[in-house]
Amino acid sequence: SFSMPKIAVVQAGSRLYDTPATLSLLENYTQDAAKNGADLVLFPEAFVGGYPKGLDFGVVLGLRSDEGRSEYARYFNGAITAEGEESKRMAKIAQENNIWIVTGVVEKEGSTLYCSVFFYSSLGKLEAVHRKLLPTALERVVWGQGDGSTMPVIDSPVGKIGTAICWENYMPLYRVTLYSKGVEVYLAPTVDSRDEWLPTMQTIALEGRCFVVSSCQFLRARDFPDDHALRSKHTDDEVLIRGGSCAVNPLGKVLLTPDFTKEGMFYVDLDLSIIPKARFDLDPVGHYSRPDVFQLRVNEDKKSTVVFEK
Repeated sequence: SFSMPKIAVVQAGSRLYDTPATLSLLENYTQDAAKNGADLVLFPEAFVGGYPKGLDFGVVLGLRSDEGRSEYARYFNGAITAEGEESKRMAKIAQENNIWIVTGVVEKEGSTLYCSVFFYSSLGKLEAVHRKLLPTALERVVWGQGDGSTMPVIDSPVGKIGTAICWENYMPLYRVTLYSKGVEVYLAPTVDSRDEWLPTMQTIALEGRCFVVSSCQFLRARDFPDDHALRSKHTDDEVLIRGGSCAVNPLGKVLLTPDFTKEGMFYVDLDLSIIPKARFDLDPVGHYSRPDVFQLRVNEDKKSTVVFEK
């Protein structure tokens, strides 16, 4: 690990229903991040594939519409697989720029979509995948649930990294799982652009005694295709997700203050030497825990509906 690694935090929206254009945007931001000396570039939740803010996919209780099914098919067709060409392209972008890429993606496997995070090393390898354990509210209609087999904490040049996506950050037992795996730089890609997000990130940094870095989309109506029905309801420049990316150190100090005004990229330097100083008086899975009173059981098995016996 470097003593003072640098993270580039991207605050941008996808080009909805245009995955090639989104990948070009990802490449441009990655090139800029590398030129500015970043060791890792973090993109928001569902960046590749898109977060279809404001859409309902024609769903009300007990009913689905033909238009909603067509909308879903269009969304599904823009999703990517871990082994596919889009993933290989991101791996190559990481390698060419000698930088780690951590990005939200809409992942497809079979006929199910997942809200995932893909981790690419600077060697051009997909190192790990995390699938959101529980999509929030209507997200459950379009995304499936991840299982315990995709909860990585991995070594990187910026320290031990793991991720919690959007409202996974409100799952206390998942946070404890990441702490127990030794997470030092806790990455929180999101689309939650509320004022309440920053205090959440501060709480997690203080609780886990880790750096917390959150990247949020900045999405405008014009990021949807010209022919999309949503465009008629909004002006082109209307902001649908307003950013608010932020970063906090292990003692709760805000290193990156939310900016709710624009798309852009921000840089955060991490002084990893703070971590043992911060954990001196609080280690939530060590000396500040009470295993005689509380224990968490975690099932990391990969789950499958059909199991073929050998």
